[in-house]
Amino acid sequence: MSRDWVGWHQEYDAKGSSLGRRLEVVQRDLRRALGTSPSEPDGTRQLISICAGDGRDVLPVIAEHDRRVRALLVELDPALARRARETADDLGLSRVEIRTADAGDAGTYLDVRPAHILVVCGVFGNIADDDVRRTVAALPTLLVAGGIVIWTRGRGDDAADPSRWVRTLFAEHGFTELSFTAPDDARFRVGMHRLAGAVRHGALSGRLFTFL
Repeated sequence: MSRDWVGWHQEYDAKGSSLGRRLEVVQRDLRRALGTSPSEPDGTRQLISICAGDGRDVLPVIAEHDRRVRALLVELDPALARRARETADDLGLSRVEIRTADAGDAGTYLDVRPAHILVVCGVFGNIADDDVRRTVAALPTLLVAGGIVIWTRGRGDDAADPSRWVRTLFAEHGFTELSFTAPDDARFRVGMHRLAGAVRHGALSGRLFTFL
């Protein structure tokens, strides 16, 4: 049985919850990325949010930046995508597209221009290790040179911390780490990496990942 992702999102609203704290960090890092990432000559930045949920990671922050962000949010769950669409409309974000589609299907991105910022939150902890490898390796295909990725990973239930391995994968694929947030009293980790290596703008194909 698939997870109830609408219900899962309710934890964001619980005071002091891990998800609520993670949200604050992701939004903080996104504000920083919007000030330091490459941009188009007119100052516009393209953002892609993979498995965007109801958009709360990115939509309020986009609204703070004078509409200088063009964004694509990809979310498979129609109820969450509808919420994101309603929020974008309420905020007057006419340059934001909410695409109800499978973010793990490479074909979803074939018509999308390379991004200045990628948000990959709530993904790596819900897919197999091989899919994590495949997805990180594919991210340079979706980015401009110097583009920034913001990602999350949970710590796990034991002493292991899978985020260490994810950080290694980013380094192996040409990224430099800009920040890494790992509170001692919480399970979430938030990383921010810049693509320092070569971009690879060949067409993606096949599957990047499948949720477990």
